[in-house]
Amino acid sequence: MTSAKKVTAGYYLGFISLGMATASLGPTLPGLADQVGSEVSQMGFLFTARGIGFLLGALLAGRLYDRFSGHRLLSFALLGVLLTMFFVPLAHNLWLLTAVLLLMGLSESHIDVGSNTLIVWLHGKEVGPFMNGLHFFFGVGAFLAPVIVALVILMPNGIQWSYWILALLMLPAIFYIRRMPSPAMTETAQEAVAGKVNWPVIGLIALFFFLYAGSEIAFGGWIYTYTLATGAGTVSTAAYLTSIFWGAVTLGRLLSIPIAARLRARIILLIDLMGCLVSLGLILLTGGSTVMVWVGTIGLGLFMASTFPTMLTLAERNTN
Repeated sequence: MTSAKKVTAGYYLGFISLGMATASLGPTLPGLADQVGSEVSQMGFLFTARGIGFLLGALLAGRLYDRFSGHRLLSFALLGVLLTMFFVPLAHNLWLLTAVLLLMGLSESHIDVGSNTLIVWLHGKEVGPFMNGLHFFFGVGAFLAPVIVALVILMPNGIQWSYWILALLMLPAIFYIRRMPSPAMTETAQEAVAGKVNWPVIGLIALFFFLYAGSEIAFGGWIYTYTLATGAGTVSTAAYLTSIFWGAVTLGRLLSIPIAARLRARIILLIDLMGCLVSLGLILLTGGSTVMVWVGTIGLGLFMASTFPTMLTLAERNTN
């Protein structure tokens, strides 16, 4: 394995960890509501807090990765997610749990921004398939987390052990990335630091990511509760449906790797957006039909899969 591929493997491990952390909240939401003595409807604060933490972290992360060792920052961010995952089941107050989720979002943003930036610096204009591979492994982690939760949550102290098992699974990524050399900043990134930035294009790209990331996280986080509320499935079924969504994202990203090498990024993005609209329509316009919830969830995962990495590839090519 070449040096570049070894480093890329570290980013893939990091994104498996990020996927596990992201997908862990939805299936455990009712249990966490019982833990803090709140209604499930009040638990939306957790998504908001994690989102705010992510936004704040993302604003800071870009500057930090321009100035310091990328792999050192990335390993610390992974450690931050591990520690917050450890403390989630120990927070027995809604506001304390909200603070923990805010810190989790802060750390997650540094993993997301750092891995996406560093893999572009590492592979340059050949980054397309590697970028799709990176987000494929996010899907792997997001698929595994609900499965682990479904297997553990019915045990005594199931919520606690769910989070602690997921946290322990993040350790290999921390140790692996910490020992790898960081890639050098590309010329395009150096120009951006120097002030040569196409700000209108940056603004449009940022708006797109804002809307897309919110949609992905919201669907992945609330499909569990939606399934229970509409009677489309049991507790176990809802957990597995969450896993199916992230599994579809994973499969879609695997399929998108060869597609990214053959089709233009703009064509891929157009197909993805149209597919997402159709899939959501199936869920929303059929009155919570069990079959359509499953079909729409799988379709949404497949079409969302390559949206984020494809837009990142377009951003890298259009911000010179």
